[in-house]
Amino acid sequence: MSTAMPDIANHTTAQTEGTLDWVGMSNIEMPIMLASKGESERMVSAFVDAFVNLKEPQAKGIHMSRLYLLLDELSNNGVLNYQSLVTLLNGFISSHHDLSDNAKVEFKFDYHLRRKSLISGKQGWKAYPVTLTGRLNRGVLTIELKVDVRYSSTCPCSAALARQLIQRAFKENFTNADAVNLNDVHDWLGTTDGIVATPHSQRSVAEVKVKLGENIQELPITDIVNAIEGALKTPVQAAVKREDEQEFARLNGQNLMFCEDAARRLQHIMLTNTDYDDFWLKINHLESLHAHDAVSVTTKGIVGGYQP
Repeated sequence: MSTAMPDIANHTTAQTEGTLDWVGMSNIEMPIMLASKGESERMVSAFVDAFVNLKEPQAKGIHMSRLYLLLDELSNNGVLNYQSLVTLLNGFISSHHDLSDNAKVEFKFDYHLRRKSLISGKQGWKAYPVTLTGRLNRGVLTIELKVDVRYSSTCPCSAALARQLIQRAFKENFTNADAVNLNDVHDWLGTTDGIVATPHSQRSVAEVKVKLGENIQELPITDIVNAIEGALKTPVQAAVKREDEQEFARLNGQNLMFCEDAARRLQHIMLTNTDYDDFWLKINHLESLHAHDAVSVTTKGIVGGYQP
């Protein structure tokens, strides 16, 4: 004789009445096939958050397995792009039509790109942390893409102070010379006495978040990475030979940056791009001099858009 299993969510009511903004699951681990503009489709290992609201004050709870199964269907048989994200959000709501009218999903993963070294032409993998978030609130759709890019920043103030010390050392070393010989100066500059000080630099992170419109189907991850690295000039490297390290040092010397300088560079390049409805960016210089970070934040500045 078969016995029906109890369904508490369907056959009982809430102990205390009230609506809830979000109910669901976080850190769901699953592989996702991803479509990024200009790249072949590839599998990424993602952590996913999936939520709907609970608008019925007497309902005991939502059906979390329905959210998971929709994600599992995407993982097994679909490709993550703009349209499949919209379909997923609609599926979250339709699977809870009597309980919910809002849905949210967030995918976090590392996106790996092959990047060339500066001079030698060697290649290596670089990982770019990506967050893709979709929200459907009472029919209003928002899709946003966030990419983190690491780079090197060299302090302009520290560089000026280092140059002053080098000038002082030069004067002290050659002050008694009747004439300054070019070869002597050349040799002296190649010693630790010649370059008596160097400016401080640090690994830094640019976080850029954009709102995507319906005109974008494939996710512009590589476009955003290329725009950021092209504007800042000093992205961290993968495969490096000595000639690449020397070129990296030159680029740092020619691109001295406070966090404000880096933020304005990215602000300029993002303002010239009409593909995105809005943008938000945060510059983090993980200071080697201070025990704290230097930070700058800016947005596109549109009414009702991202706030700093």
